[in-house]
Amino acid sequence: MTDRTKEAIESGAHPIGTWISIGHPTVAEVNARLGLDFLVIDIEHTTINLETVEDMARAVDAAPGETDTVVRVPWNDPVRIKRVIDIGVAGIMVPMIGSAKEARDLVNALRYPPEGIRGIAGSRATGYGRNMEEYVTTANGSILTIAQIETEDGLDNVAEIANVDGIDALFVGPADLSGTLGMFAEWEREEFRDAVEHVIETGHEAGVPVGTLTVDLNDIESTVRDGFDFLIAGKDTTQMMESTERAIETYENALASSPVSDR
Repeated sequence: MTDRTKEAIESGAHPIGTWISIGHPTVAEVNARLGLDFLVIDIEHTTINLETVEDMARAVDAAPGETDTVVRVPWNDPVRIKRVIDIGVAGIMVPMIGSAKEARDLVNALRYPPEGIRGIAGSRATGYGRNMEEYVTTANGSILTIAQIETEDGLDNVAEIANVDGIDALFVGPADLSGTLGMFAEWEREEFRDAVEHVIETGHEAGVPVGTLTVDLNDIESTVRDGFDFLIAGKDTTQMMESTERAIETYENALASSPVSDR
């Protein structure tokens, strides 16, 4: 576990990651070899279990380079969060944070007493107990903590959420945010654009970086222009499908323009 991505986000270095939803260490390792700053392993909307997350984190750590592992957990549940961070990942992303209280609950779940409620154990994060004392005394505040803003409550309370001590970054969840506003996937609709702008401006006023996800790589340039501070670019399943579709199309075009098609 490192705090490189946390430092990069907080310093305005505009780090880039990608989205991992295929639960296999090879997928994590291959992406970690590409020079990305971080990977986000999604366990909210996938069947990936904790043992697989641990193996994927090992694969990232073993790959050459300095890629960090961030995990998007299913909910703001201190038990789930505790079990994930005991693996020794660099960061946590939590969906649907809607109030300052929920943001404080998130921070508390990530910190050992007396600052929080995290239980102490000889986990992978502590070197299986060998580095427990050192880890426990230095871990608080070292784990990248990202609150997702994707509900009406989150929009209404974004200023209070951003000002909670320990929230390192906000993240606009575009699909859920557009859905909760009754305009799913209407990315260019004025009301949706205003909501996104509100989150970015409010985060910046509080000195808190704001990031988002773009599955369509053609949208990266416009996302940067919007003023986001970090980006999750692409998703493993989408990129695999698009690559295969391009291969099929290229093959079919080659056959159509080649004498072999006349045989």
